Amino acid sequence: MDYMIRATAANAQVRAFAVTSKDIAEYARKAHDLSPVAAAALGRSMSAALMMADMLKGPSDLLTIQIDGDGPIGRILVTADNNGGVKGYVQNPKVYLPNNAYGHLNVGGAVGRGTLTVIRDMGMKDPYVGQTAIQTGEIAEDITYYYAVSEQIPSSVGLGVLVNTKENRVMEAGGFIVQLMPFAEEETIAALEKNLGGIEAVTKMLSAGDTPEMMLEKVLKGLDPVITDRMPVEFRCNCGKERYERALVLLGRDEMQKIVDDGEPVEIECQFCGKKYAFTPEELKEVLRKTEKNA
Repeated sequence: MDYMIRATAANAQVRAFAVTSKDIAEYARKAHDLSPVAAAALGRSMSAALMMADMLKGPSDLLTIQIDGDGPIGRILVTADNNGGVKGYVQNPKVYLPNNAYGHLNVGGAVGRGTLTVIRDMGMKDPYVGQTAIQTGEIAEDITYYYAVSEQIPSSVGLGVLVNTKENRVMEAGGFIVQLMPFAEEETIAALEKNLGGIEAVTKMLSAGDTPEMMLEKVLKGLDPVITDRMPVEFRCNCGKERYERALVLLGRDEMQKIVDDGEPVEIECQFCGKKYAFTPEELKEVLRKTEKNA
């Protein structure tokens, strides 16, 4: 079962998050029929979004990561709440590239260069928006850079998705985020840097059976970590036929009249989860009547 933990260490000089998200990444792969490299890119982004959203305070707060690179995958869009729900999609799910120089899925090549945008919607008039340049396209380094530049929080981000490319199936997914508080002492910083320099890649740790707790034990070795929260996480989409009916109403009377005049049923597919919603000609006429009431 996918879940996420939150922890502190070194008398709250460090805060850390870790997640295992294999089921989420595999659900997204199936829903969007993703290629292996697209599954890795989206899976990493969703793991990051879950941990970043866990830093939000309000129950209805949302965090969105938008990655706009010039690579063949196009836009990656992921949204997470702070109750363990996440959803996302990539613009071009059928990207196939040769492996990178290390023999791994070439996520950086698929993403390319461009901008990473983080949007924190906390129920106020305007959401907080931070944007930085994509550094490698490998996602983890880009989130690390975002925190350093946009929020001035020294962080280390590790993300990984292991895909069986022959069967095109997600075998492992997850990651961690570790952040230093402003009052962190030099001794703590040095110990953390030493730990981070010695740990294996996230996919290797997960493949060896490491849980989120075990990953943080390695990252925070010698710093007396204390787990403060544990939460199940899942791919969660809030789409529904009523939501899409409201979207059709917003098209306006003239546009809906054209759709009704065609006399054909309409099928709308959710970008995030792939579910399809059909509207019969009679249902479309009812939507048209609602647009006339709103006019």
